[in-house]
Amino acid sequence: MSNVINEQATEHAHHDHHHPAKGFKRWLYTTNHKDIGSLYLIFSLTMFLIGGAMAMVIRAELFQPGLQLVDPHFFNQMTTVHGLIMVFGAVMPAFTGLANWMVPMMIGAPDMALPRMNNWSFWILPFAFLILLASLLMPGGGPAFGWTFYAPLSTTYSNDNTALFVFAVHIMGISSIMGAINVIVTIVNLRAPGMTWMKLPLFVWTWLITAFLLIAVMPVLAGAVTMVLTDKYFATSFFDAAGGGDPVMFQHIFWFFGHPEVYIMILPAFGIISTIVPTFSRKKLFGYASMVYATSSIALLSFIVWAHHMFTTGMPVAGELFFMYATMLISVPTGVKVFNWVATMWRGSISFEIPMMFAIAFIVLFTLGGFSGLMLAITPADFQYHDTYFVVAHFHYVLVTGAVFSIMAGAYYWLPKWTGNMYNETLAKWHFWLSLVSVNVLFFPMHFVGLAGMPRRIPDYALQFADFNAIISIGGFAFGLSQLLFVLVVFKCARGGEKAPAKVWDGAEGLEWEVDSPAPYHTFETPPEIK
Repeated sequence: MSNVINEQATEHAHHDHHHPAKGFKRWLYTTNHKDIGSLYLIFSLTMFLIGGAMAMVIRAELFQPGLQLVDPHFFNQMTTVHGLIMVFGAVMPAFTGLANWMVPMMIGAPDMALPRMNNWSFWILPFAFLILLASLLMPGGGPAFGWTFYAPLSTTYSNDNTALFVFAVHIMGISSIMGAINVIVTIVNLRAPGMTWMKLPLFVWTWLITAFLLIAVMPVLAGAVTMVLTDKYFATSFFDAAGGGDPVMFQHIFWFFGHPEVYIMILPAFGIISTIVPTFSRKKLFGYASMVYATSSIALLSFIVWAHHMFTTGMPVAGELFFMYATMLISVPTGVKVFNWVATMWRGSISFEIPMMFAIAFIVLFTLGGFSGLMLAITPADFQYHDTYFVVAHFHYVLVTGAVFSIMAGAYYWLPKWTGNMYNETLAKWHFWLSLVSVNVLFFPMHFVGLAGMPRRIPDYALQFADFNAIISIGGFAFGLSQLLFVLVVFKCARGGEKAPAKVWDGAEGLEWEVDSPAPYHTFETPPEIK
């Protein structure tokens, strides 16, 4: 089977080189994994900026107490669509883009195993988000029920644009499932000879495990949105108590998807960090096998902790205890990873290039987010934290200084390989330091207002939170504007600049690939017979 796929992929690659399409058609029809990877990354950056603009609307409203800029209904639309866009439009497509670019090259494959499905899985995404964003312009506005769309807010109390939201989510899910199938088939079938399982680079391992998570949970999300749809338009009552349904059941179904989902958004990050840290420490990664086992453990455990999002909905004490301890258990394999990264750096010959700076910031700040997660896992304490800004602080530390920082680390690490040019280091350093300082000004004070009881998703707040909210908003605007520097760095690097050397991160050669054998020719250049 793998031989057939190999022949088809090679034949297909040759075909591509003989009839290159030009201009827009090249991007529309492309089945080249690098082109598709670039499309995903550009799309993700666009969504990141749109979602960020919505976050700025939220922070502008919360700059002062009282209602000033937007009406509460629009505020709710902003919090909802900001969340949906950042999760499904920015973080996940960015990781998929990195997988498309790097996985075939890391395993010595000529392309992804299913190149045409690859094209399809990308091109349906812009339409999904077009539908979601267009709903904001319609009468009654877009979805305003939070990105978790709890029933009955999304069923009984929502407007007719719920149908558009459901359709958009279905399309995103189909895209994710196709991307995941492609990653699995590629890794299983197209590895270079001699590339055994325990020689796979960790980025490939983390993506393989992520792909299985995606296939397992995306249909659950599809089920949840379909039940919301039928409850709203077809008189079913899955979540309506009056018809014998149960609104809390919605939360169980949603979080059974939602908890593995948050690991889908962090496991590829672990792979990126595990690639960067050894390179700039000039050492092999400490504890490779334990990293693989830790990643698998996190994935398996992610399925048995979902109800920790629901401690306040009422649960038998046995249930509370189970979900509390299961949640705490996840911190063990995560701690193993952090230990291994630190051990890799320990007595290494470290150089602080931009990717390494982002990686170190990731390790410190992601760990901080992990500790606040551990606090949230303690059931009696969670009654105090639940639905406050403390939770917002927690998940933004793991998703912004976690997932987003790792994506940026990966972008800076691989940009020279992608473009053939070095990026402007001065601008990149400005981007790093401004982001690092502002992101903490933005999210750290949220712990304080949260512990003091400020509820999330509310456009107004009590007077005693005014000073902290002003600081948070200033941090938010600073962080948002800093990302324009990132856009500038990427744009300048793509346009030209100093040519990248053959071994970009010198002194670290041989560690970019985990395998001892040289990577096959087609991972870096056009094969001689095609030139």
